Amino acid sequence: MKITTKKFADKLYIRVSDNGTGMPDQVKAKIFQPFFTTKPTGQGTGLGLSMSYDIITNGHGGSLDVDTIPGERTEFKITIPIS
Repeated sequence: MKITTKKFADKLYIRVSDNGTGMPDQVKAKIFQPFFTTKPTGQGTGLGLSMSYDIITNGHGGSLDVDTIPGERTEFKITIPIS
């Protein structure tokens, strides 16, 4: 896993990337939805990314995006405005 942070003008950029298996498009399309999980029943609530998305976008006016290449990697991109 690799985490990078940069401040540019009036924004803070945080990137969290891995060299894991990536995710298919059908999973990527749902990961920020409440209660969506790829874990077996009873082993996850599916609220983590949904809550993170809500905090970053609604609470801080930022953005949370994901870039993934199946079989290669995934990178979460967080952008938060600062004053």
